[in-house]
Amino acid sequence: MENRLLHVAMTQAIQAAEFKARLPHLKLLDIRTPDEIADFNLGGLCITMDVLLEKLDLLNAWQNEEFVVLCYTGLQSKVATTILHKKGFAQARNLEGGLEAYLSL
Repeated sequence: MENRLLHVAMTQAIQAAEFKARLPHLKLLDIRTPDEIADFNLGGLCITMDVLLEKLDLLNAWQNEEFVVLCYTGLQSKVATTILHKKGFAQARNLEGGLEAYLSL
């Protein structure tokens, strides 16, 4: 069971280098607050973590598409990605290390 959970966690993550290389072609879900997004914005759909479950209908078009969930450190986006997987968004991916990892490249 532990190996299965590790595999799921690894397959739902995208590393910062791959993210940077693929950024122009990726769909993005930014779950940070409006103030955080105002500081640095890569675009995409913005739904804060606290209302994600209430606004899942905004993601219906992405149900069968790959998209990357963003936050600053990667912790909240990892939780959000797990929730999204349980809600049927099998191709949702977490940016490992968050925007902090991306900005450090």
